[in-house]
Amino acid sequence: MEIKVYHTLHEDAVKIRKEVFMEEQGFHDEFDETDQTAVHLVLYIDKKPAATCRFYPGQVQGEYLIGRIAVEKEFRGKHLGSRILSAAESEIRNSGGSTVRLHAQQQARQFYEKQGYSAFGEPDFDEDCPHIWMKKEL
Repeated sequence: MEIKVYHTLHEDAVKIRKEVFMEEQGFHDEFDETDQTAVHLVLYIDKKPAATCRFYPGQVQGEYLIGRIAVEKEFRGKHLGSRILSAAESEIRNSGGSTVRLHAQQQARQFYEKQGYSAFGEPDFDEDCPHIWMKKEL
């Protein structure tokens, strides 16, 4: 297993996000201007792209946002989501970050709670999919 950090949107991250969010889950607005400035991580298993996420600074000093966490179907159940999330948190910590926020799909809330995140605010919808804001102090 290897995790690579990219400062541009890498084609392997695009591939994973298209397959997971657009083809599997039916999202349309997957790519945005944040992709141009975010840091992107891609986790590889035997040189195959298996998982990805991105992070970027928030509007408050020391706060970062993590998003677009996706694991390819064939690699699920191997704790790769928690591995890439942990790698992103380490990168954020190394960049001076102290707090992480994310906009989680409601179906993934328990996953994030197991990683130490707490929900806050009211649930909302992103492309008709229920989401909740969550945060964690690093």
